[in-house]
Amino acid sequence: MKKAVLIRLNENKKQTLGRLFLFNGLDCVFECCTLELPNFDNAKNISCIPTGQYNVKPRKSKKYGEHFLVENVNFRSYILIHEANYHTQLKGCIAVGDNYYDINNDHILDITNSKKTKKRLLALAPDGFDLTILEKI
Repeated sequence: MKKAVLIRLNENKKQTLGRLFLFNGLDCVFECCTLELPNFDNAKNISCIPTGQYNVKPRKSKKYGEHFLVENVNFRSYILIHEANYHTQLKGCIAVGDNYYDINNDHILDITNSKKTKKRLLALAPDGFDLTILEKI
């Protein structure tokens, strides 16, 4: 099973930005940007999930197609890793992308190439991965 580390780097009242690193053994085989909601004590639909260790499995749905499900999040369900460009498209999930850019000129950084980035992550970890989420170190 591959391992991944998500490091949260910057949080404001609207969102949390971070970096996700996927490892195969000791080798980092993938790196991308992440976008989450801010930390509101794990409140459903308005908060990122707590730091910690999670098991991530592939999943498929009509809405998101192929994506990942983050398992065993205390007091929460259906926390996904899926495509999104804006924090307003998230309800506690994690979006992945290749860079940050203010797409809609609202002075808030958005995430770019999310669908393509998610597909790359799925190709590299088709069976899922163990995820560790950390605050900035």
